[in-house]
Amino acid sequence: MMKRFFILILLVSFPFMSLTAQSKDTLNVPTLFKNEQTSIKNPLELGDPFKRKKIRSRQDSRQSLQLGKDGVYTNLPQIDGNPVEAIRVTGIMLGKERRAIARLSNNGALSSESYVLKEGMKLGENEAEIKAILPGGIVLVEKIRNVYDQDEYIETVVPITNVGDDEPK
Repeated sequence: MMKRFFILILLVSFPFMSLTAQSKDTLNVPTLFKNEQTSIKNPLELGDPFKRKKIRSRQDSRQSLQLGKDGVYTNLPQIDGNPVEAIRVTGIMLGKERRAIARLSNNGALSSESYVLKEGMKLGENEAEIKAILPGGIVLVEKIRNVYDQDEYIETVVPITNVGDDEPK
């Protein structure tokens, strides 16, 4: 019984022993393994292919968020930085907290993206502040320096624009 067991082990392991005894040139070894050196300098710096990819950290996700009023982060599109002349008010929401819906005008055509405006927001290059949202439009107050180097406040009323119209009512 023991004799048969040793013969069986020799028969099974013989092909493997004969493969290791042959030279590299006689085997069909791919050219990748025939070269002695690789282009990898430090293999320990390579990532583990079986590890799950790292999910975005909080710091990365905060880069897409913008700091809004009162330290609240938001990912809503911001209208600030655009000229006041390009802003068209398309809707007003009245109630406890008044809101205005605005779009940007590019050569008479309104953009497809809408912005929510609140009282106290700053708009435009000169940071005109929204002082009031009324049923007919919004009131902006802009602080400028006049020719006498004095502060001067300019009040601008931006009326509601119909979406199909190019000019405000």
